[in-house]
Amino acid sequence: MRSPYLVSVAKLLRDVPSTLEVRFEAPFDEPHEFAPRGPVETDVFPEATVEVAVRLESFSGGLRAKGRVAAPWHGVCRRCSTPVLGRSSVSVNERFVDERGPGDDEAYLIENDLVDLAPLAHDAIFLDLPLAPLCREDCRGLCPQCGTDLNEATCDCAAPVDPRWATLDGLQLSDPEFDD
Repeated sequence: MRSPYLVSVAKLLRDVPSTLEVRFEAPFDEPHEFAPRGPVETDVFPEATVEVAVRLESFSGGLRAKGRVAAPWHGVCRRCSTPVLGRSSVSVNERFVDERGPGDDEAYLIENDLVDLAPLAHDAIFLDLPLAPLCREDCRGLCPQCGTDLNEATCDCAAPVDPRWATLDGLQLSDPEFDD
């Protein structure tokens, strides 16, 4: 079975300049090439559906892929530790070349008149994943004393005392001029 990420570009490379609209949905990581990240890291499920919509434009020496890649992600809220679901939608503008020359380290390769859009999609989505997602912007987090989710309930815990300032609590300031 052929991967939907593989696109034949022989005609584009022959007829310079020309364009090809490519639009498909495919599993993010069907062959399970990527190891799952840790339980509190933001990640994409291997079976998640990636939407790819790019325009391939040929030029002398290669192709340019412009468009959008989108996929759902999952993570853990950095404040309250609840599961978080989100969606990355990334604009892409990348080059594909027959051979990498000096300074072409970031270009993708054209092999056997095919471009593989999987590395482009994976790179774009992974780079867009939030490092510390929030379940919502006004998340109040967990109480540092008892662990109560402050989004769900309140607690009677006293605010922790900063030990660096604790000695000032016993300081009594008085002015003899105003003492009775």
